[in-house]
Amino acid sequence: MQPSDLNNLKVAIVGAGYGGAAAAKALSLLGADVDVYEQANQMREVGAGIGLRPSTMNRFRQWGILDEIAKVSSPSDYFEILTATGDPIMKETWPGIHDFAEETKTHLIHRGDFIEALLGVLPEGMVHLGHKLETIQDRGDRSVLTFAGGETVEADLVVGADGIKSVVRRQLFSDKGPVFSGEHAYRTVIPADDAHGMVVDDNLRMYIGRGTKIYLLPLRHRNQVSFDITALCPDSTWAPQVTKDDLLATVEGFDERLVNITRDLDMNTVSIRAVYDIDPVDTWHSDSVVLVGDAAHSMLHHQGQGANSAIEDAGALADALRQADSLKEALALYQTTRKPVTDELQRISRQGWTEEEIDDVFPGQKPATAAPQE
Repeated sequence: MQPSDLNNLKVAIVGAGYGGAAAAKALSLLGADVDVYEQANQMREVGAGIGLRPSTMNRFRQWGILDEIAKVSSPSDYFEILTATGDPIMKETWPGIHDFAEETKTHLIHRGDFIEALLGVLPEGMVHLGHKLETIQDRGDRSVLTFAGGETVEADLVVGADGIKSVVRRQLFSDKGPVFSGEHAYRTVIPADDAHGMVVDDNLRMYIGRGTKIYLLPLRHRNQVSFDITALCPDSTWAPQVTKDDLLATVEGFDERLVNITRDLDMNTVSIRAVYDIDPVDTWHSDSVVLVGDAAHSMLHHQGQGANSAIEDAGALADALRQADSLKEALALYQTTRKPVTDELQRISRQGWTEEEIDDVFPGQKPATAAPQE
């Protein structure tokens, strides 16, 4: 699209998470008139740490915000997969480090620091909190958003970055609900000093036992470590009730230091969630609406690609708008570029456990796949 067309493009982004904030940065750099609408009254990202892959960090370099991300993260050289008792299974350098003109490492970062850094590079007044989307009307060359309370917004382009329960996706593209994975995720961040000597560098380690995986992701710039237990469980409740004894039962047979970390946890700090994704969505866009991030392709966390994919979506959308002759062509190019990649990541991410491993943990019990009513 011509610079003049981009300068006259009014963009409304629904959701101020990773995908929404990244899209806001990327599209505003093109000269578009961008506003972001977030339903929360304040931004607060709970949970634990994530790894930002080299391709993601390179996007930040392109956008001129690499330093803002780097100063609240730690560069990592490799990741390890080990048995429950610490015997090595594999150790591999993070892929993509040498794919760019400058060496670009994976960076480990706390989710809260990440979203704060992304929002911090947006112009003041661009993000509007307390805007819960009620309806979206696609009128072809423009779309109209209506928020709780009755406020309406018109835009040439609406970017649906509103997550796994996306209103934009459900009303325009797919009414399929989230799909339960048969797992729970228990996540927290603890002081590195409470990790019983298991944090010695800036590299991710995953320990695999019977029906349970434990991730230790160092955040040494914070003197902390992200501690994540992912366990097979047939309870599909979005926010299940789980006790300390339940957690200890999932880590039985693991390295005693991991058991001790679990025993020492303050349960008030642990995020407890059933794990969901969505089936691939056939169509991500119309002529004036497009999906990014979890709204388009929410995936299980086994490959650590959820946030990375959202950032790549934002970059690819900006690239397509720059390259195509019209908005309609740009949105089609964006989907053609990104959907095959995320379809494959969704497929691979669902291979976290074999049928035999699942049956070993809850024999004869097939977990429900439909999302429970809220």
